[in-house]
Amino acid sequence: MSEYKYINDITVGMKVSNSHLITDEKIRAFATISEDYNPIHLDEEYAKNSKFGRRIAHGAMITSFFSALFATNLPGPGSIYVSQTTQFKKPVFINDTVFVEIEVMDIDVDRKRVYFLTSCYVNEICVLNGKAEIYISRVNN
Repeated sequence: MSEYKYINDITVGMKVSNSHLITDEKIRAFATISEDYNPIHLDEEYAKNSKFGRRIAHGAMITSFFSALFATNLPGPGSIYVSQTTQFKKPVFINDTVFVEIEVMDIDVDRKRVYFLTSCYVNEICVLNGKAEIYISRVNN
């Protein structure tokens, strides 16, 4: 876990990333936590007849990886996730490795807000992107 950063220590262009292997176990665990039991995520026979031809991961599961980066890396513990916009571009499948990246795009010190670009890639292809707003309570005087 990274040390909490003061808002004045953050600069436009800062980035952090991580990667996650998507597994059947993770999808089933997310279904249990979220109570989203859509068969497109859980039932191979159902998914074979979908436009994807196989099971896909929950979109919300993939976006949750951003929360982990905000909470543990940039800005770190104590930061508050205010908003997220997301555009889903491609499905994520079991055994895909998702590369997750957040990048500081703007800072409003007076409002104690940091704005991020949020992106996920599988094999260097963007599967989703968006923007996030994070509240940071600590200012280094």
